[in-house]
Amino acid sequence: MSTNDSLVFKIASEPWEFEQIHELNYQTFVDEIPQHQLNKNKKLVDKYHKENTYVICVSDKEVLGMIALRDKRPLSLDEKLENLESYLPPFKTILEYRLLAVKKQHRNTAIFTGIMKKSFDLAIKGGYDIAVISGTTRQARLYKHLGFKPFGPLVGKQDALYQPMYIDIGGAIELKKQSQILRPKKGSEMEQLLFNYLPGPVSIAEGVMEANSAEPNSHRSQQFMDHFNELRKILCERVNARKVQIMMGSGTLANDVVAAQLSVLPGRGLVLVNGEFGNRLRDQATRAGLDFDVIQVEEGKTFSREMLEEKINQVENLEWIWTVHCETSTGVLNDIDMLRELCNRHNLKLCLDGISSIGSCDVNLQDVYLATAVSGKGIGSLPGLAMVFCREDVVSGDHQLPRYFDLAYYEAKQGIPFTISSNAIYALNAALNNSDWQTRFTNVKQWSEELRTEFEEIGLSILAEPQCRAPHVTTIVLPKAISSLDMGKLLEEEGILVSYRSEYLIAKNQIQVCFMGDCQKPPRMITYFLREALAQTEPHDDSAEAGAA
Repeated sequence: MSTNDSLVFKIASEPWEFEQIHELNYQTFVDEIPQHQLNKNKKLVDKYHKENTYVICVSDKEVLGMIALRDKRPLSLDEKLENLESYLPPFKTILEYRLLAVKKQHRNTAIFTGIMKKSFDLAIKGGYDIAVISGTTRQARLYKHLGFKPFGPLVGKQDALYQPMYIDIGGAIELKKQSQILRPKKGSEMEQLLFNYLPGPVSIAEGVMEANSAEPNSHRSQQFMDHFNELRKILCERVNARKVQIMMGSGTLANDVVAAQLSVLPGRGLVLVNGEFGNRLRDQATRAGLDFDVIQVEEGKTFSREMLEEKINQVENLEWIWTVHCETSTGVLNDIDMLRELCNRHNLKLCLDGISSIGSCDVNLQDVYLATAVSGKGIGSLPGLAMVFCREDVVSGDHQLPRYFDLAYYEAKQGIPFTISSNAIYALNAALNNSDWQTRFTNVKQWSEELRTEFEEIGLSILAEPQCRAPHVTTIVLPKAISSLDMGKLLEEEGILVSYRSEYLIAKNQIQVCFMGDCQKPPRMITYFLREALAQTEPHDDSAEAGAA
């Protein structure tokens, strides 16, 4: 069923359905596309009819659209392209989509995408490695949005040309097998694999669950302390920091520790706000009783050097600047290098919320006074550990701060001052040891750029301006007519988890696609499902073409 309950997508099985398939075949590939000869019956029976499986869209006993599936060699494309395999990646099983047609008066994206979705489902359930189609050149762009890749020369006649294309069905199946997020399948006790594009919980790295399930060790044992200190060393090396303190807690706790540390400094501060998490820093600074000014810019934008320079020169006794590195709510990455250069020149202490950036993109904490991270975001472990990176010159709380918030107290203890879970530490270590960060950063940047191009091509707007887009977080602004809740739920039903339930996203009608943790390359069908969601939540024109040879 589609959103419109009058539409049913099914495999053709009734005699009257096949009669209408032959009529639609004639209307499309004789009357509209001059591919076959006219006949008196005005019906066209495909030469592979007995071998075809037809996916059709039916409403009130009327066939509105169809596509034929066939896997017997030689395929139709075998007859048009010599040595078909030479154009394709290696495969064992292949499926061909043919005879895509939708009645002229019913052409809309909902029918088209419903037929294609049913066809993809059958290909996945059939275990095919690859599927090919000869798409009309008039809709080559639409097929690309569905995940098809063009190959080889055009086929057909001059007035009916088609572009051979393929989609990697096996790759989508393998990605589902590799996904580590599970959910109960509706109506059964089985579990269904999901594609996870959430900012948390993220897909975890190999070995994390096993480490987390091991027998706990005392955090006072010498063996554990040696392991703990080695882990701290690795963390610092990954981000070019001097020191790091690890504690049980969330990112909010880590930022509260930063606020506490800033409270013992003598001068004023400057909090930078360009989204929800910048606003949270402002709130935490207020709750900590800090003396500070605020620079705020529009969401989707970042801070210019000129703007910051002017404000720095205006504020007397300025001591520190505190900002979010990756503003997760908008997908903006603020410029660390520029901030570091300004702070060094004006002798200011730079503090960063790196919770959504560390482990997801390249972060260099050189000269940064304080920075925060967590185990359950980009690093790819389970949530539960908070980290505060710091320089050697962190000012002592001198008994003014709560023990847990005083970084100097951690350093003075020369060990592990408070109870910490050995399982959480070993899980974090597994995530670090089993992750190639540089390869991850390169892949994530490429995947995001490809998806953003596709999103914009199908009419979706990206909130962040191009020059300051984070390589791993994309916030999509939906048209007013489309509910972000409906869009998110539709994608979730298709096994694609995106972020859409946060209050700030609901209020602004936005959704997010995030690559954090041990993420995998997105399936090529993700844009197809987004297009389907758009088709089911907003009206479209009737320009969707029929036609696959």
